[in-house]
Amino acid sequence: MTTQTNTTPAPVRPTEPIEPTELARPTRPTRLNLAKTAPKVFRALVGFDAAAREGLDPALVELIQIRSSHLNHCAYCLHMHTNDARKAGESEDRLHLVPLWCEARHFFTPREQAALALTEAVTLIADGGVPDELYAEATTQFTEEELAHVLSVILTINTWNRVALATGKLAGTDERA
Repeated sequence: MTTQTNTTPAPVRPTEPIEPTELARPTRPTRLNLAKTAPKVFRALVGFDAAAREGLDPALVELIQIRSSHLNHCAYCLHMHTNDARKAGESEDRLHLVPLWCEARHFFTPREQAALALTEAVTLIADGGVPDELYAEATTQFTEEELAHVLSVILTINTWNRVALATGKLAGTDERA
């Protein structure tokens, strides 16, 4: 009786992180560039995004954008906003826990938890809307004006996620000027 042994070598893991520019980028058919094809529409989205952020803590804005991008499976926006959050001083621990914030509440303030819960409800609106209890909790954490801006940030990132996904944007190719 002979026994076969697996002679396939174990994959070698790099000791240093690989930068996206070092990896072979997937090729996709060229899709339209919204900024060039519909510049008025694109400028309106940029203006909406800028107005939405006004008066909010930039770190909170990034957490909202990261969570929505996770839920929408938008690698382009997720890559962009995790990098922006790091540049703004966000910790790696918190960035890694954003998708599981409910299980790691102690990493997030009550205000951030309310914003993340609202982000999930609005992003997944077709799954049951925004529950009254969740909305009521958000009103205890934000003034009416702040809540309007939090909702607006959630709406803008959901729009940007859809633009990036529909136009085939690739993670690691931040096209902001």
